[in-house]
Amino acid sequence: MDLGLKNRVAFIAASSDGLGKSVALELAIEGAKIVICGRNKERLEKTKDEIRKQTGQELLALVGDLAVEEERERIIRETLQVHKSIDILVTNTGGPPAGKFEEFTDQDWQKAFHQLFFSAVGLINGFLPGMKAQHWGRIISITSTAVKQPINSLILSNSLRVSVVGLIKTLANELGKYNITVNNVMPGYTETERLRKLIESNPSLTAGKAEIPLGRFGKPEEFAAAVTFLASERASFISGVSLAVDGGWTKSIF
Repeated sequence: MDLGLKNRVAFIAASSDGLGKSVALELAIEGAKIVICGRNKERLEKTKDEIRKQTGQELLALVGDLAVEEERERIIRETLQVHKSIDILVTNTGGPPAGKFEEFTDQDWQKAFHQLFFSAVGLINGFLPGMKAQHWGRIISITSTAVKQPINSLILSNSLRVSVVGLIKTLANELGKYNITVNNVMPGYTETERLRKLIESNPSLTAGKAEIPLGRFGKPEEFAAAVTFLASERASFISGVSLAVDGGWTKSIF
């Protein structure tokens, strides 16, 4: 199946490892031109080399923290200096720390807000004009199944990721006339470093595997395949959805 992604320009946030890295690799396999970013320069360069060796694609790798306005604006500016515009924006962040409500200060909430919500707003603001001008675009937000079914001890994530879903749904209504689709993808329990750390801090999460109808944790490449499809020409009539990639873990009907 030709997904129509050859030479499309894709910016994937928080892509030096984890789900972001898997999405960048999958899009590169399909022939897209990739921009990756992350806070750790060494890890980012390693990811760049790995994807280039596997796909033969050249990548732009930019170091910075997308939760910090000045760094985010610099990353957007440097991207647009190389690529006139981007076609595909995948917003993504690492998760805030686990814990109970009483364990977090106002500053913790503010930091999580900038990390989870405002980083997405800033990236969309930066890249949306180009998508509108070319009358084509894909905006895909990576959140969590926690937006539909809260996960114990993840109150920061449970609370603030829901706001991203509201943003995405509203943008889908506003941007359809520009031929821009906007969707949200919700990973469930997926075998990443983030999951390993969460299990270390909350061992009871290992029991979550038994609650997954498919009987196992997901693989990053399985999640990346879903995001890549939504970025493709084949998904041109899908917008405003929140797609769970969780092996059936989410129990809600909608």
